[in-house]
Amino acid sequence: MNLCGYYPESINEGEGLRASVFISGCKHYCKGCFSARTWNFNHGEPFDDKRQREIIREMAENPLLDGLTLAGGDPFFSAAEASSFIDLARESIPGLNVWMYTGYTFEQLAARPESDEYGLLRRGHVLVDGRFEQELRDVSLLYRGSSNQRLIRIPESLERGEVVLWEREKVFM
Repeated sequence: MNLCGYYPESINEGEGLRASVFISGCKHYCKGCFSARTWNFNHGEPFDDKRQREIIREMAENPLLDGLTLAGGDPFFSAAEASSFIDLARESIPGLNVWMYTGYTFEQLAARPESDEYGLLRRGHVLVDGRFEQELRDVSLLYRGSSNQRLIRIPESLERGEVVLWEREKVFM
């Protein structure tokens, strides 16, 4: 598994201040993808144990961090390795909130409970699902690029057997 990008602090890939890890490799080949260079599984640097532990240490030392986001590429093409990274991170950061981006739909991932992809899915809190569709591009959408993509509460959706959408909590001042 290769790492094609890492932002120690980001507000663009999920709610709150998040560490964003971009995993190389994607076979969706979405027309208009903003990061087509990440389709190549060899792009970037090896995301080996040493690099993973460096990022986890940085995350654990940041008291302002709200969670981790896995994006890419598409982390579900490296599902077993991405799952191991989350497990390793949770050894140092129990209860770590995880968002994930994928071109797959929730239904595609949830349909195969024996798969590595399902194993990764069940480790997350929110899934941003669906391929980027250039004709549905909408820059006003929160945390996603096209209107077909959904923000899904993973644990609740798996429990109910149907998609439960994530909604931003209302803040009253």
